[in-house]
Amino acid sequence: MCDSARGQGLTEFVTASDGIKLAYERVGDGAPVLLIHGFGSSAHQNWKSTGWYGSLTAAGFAVVAMDCRGHGLSDKPHDPAFYGHDRMAQDALAVMDAAGIRAAPVVGYSMGGFIALRLAAAHGARVSRMAICGVGEFYLRGPRIANPEARSSLAEALLTPDKASITDKRGRMFRDFADQPGKDRFALAACMQAMSQGLPPETLAQLQQPVLVVCGELDDVAGMPGPLAAAFPNGQAVAIAGRDHMSAVGERKTRQAVLDFLASA
Repeated sequence: MCDSARGQGLTEFVTASDGIKLAYERVGDGAPVLLIHGFGSSAHQNWKSTGWYGSLTAAGFAVVAMDCRGHGLSDKPHDPAFYGHDRMAQDALAVMDAAGIRAAPVVGYSMGGFIALRLAAAHGARVSRMAICGVGEFYLRGPRIANPEARSSLAEALLTPDKASITDKRGRMFRDFADQPGKDRFALAACMQAMSQGLPPETLAQLQQPVLVVCGELDDVAGMPGPLAAAFPNGQAVAIAGRDHMSAVGERKTRQAVLDFLASA
């Protein structure tokens, strides 16, 4: 890609091994950082509109931001068989290959953190360090969103024709998010139905990369960051005061914590 295209962040595409077309863009000319967005979001909504592109490129990094399958400008199959975090980690690898990235730091938010962990577990040499944001102690224990009961409840909220019938607070939050313009709630329901369980603690303990875990202190979706950070040999935790799962991603202090972590390499 030419320098002018990188500066403008023009969208490029790569085809996954199962034929799904994946969108990504690269902005900046420094050392690359791969960004993987959260469930129901996109590279633009999760990272660009919240200031991450600007902060990272101003710090001398190049942004490589993908739209996960079912999201953004990537293909949106309605069959759960096309999803799952292992498959989506392979998508991240395909984007890295297409962008010419041998190894890089990875920053993932919520679902993107789940995918980053799967990528690091399967292809550790490709991930130099990880910032896992919006993923905390509930990855290990407690009301985990990847539990079959939680997945089923949220998928039902995404699929029901009558949104007024949704009484669960979390289900209504996900449905409202999925109903935003440009989103496909049927693809998102398929993605939710196929969401993978968290990696076991013994696998996390084998990941040697430095890992930063960042959550809002009011995040009742992810929980607090400390217990998850302690599961890694080289983990550290940051809690963002006054922020919850939806608001922490756009908080300047979240970006700064990740920038400081990346700069410490």
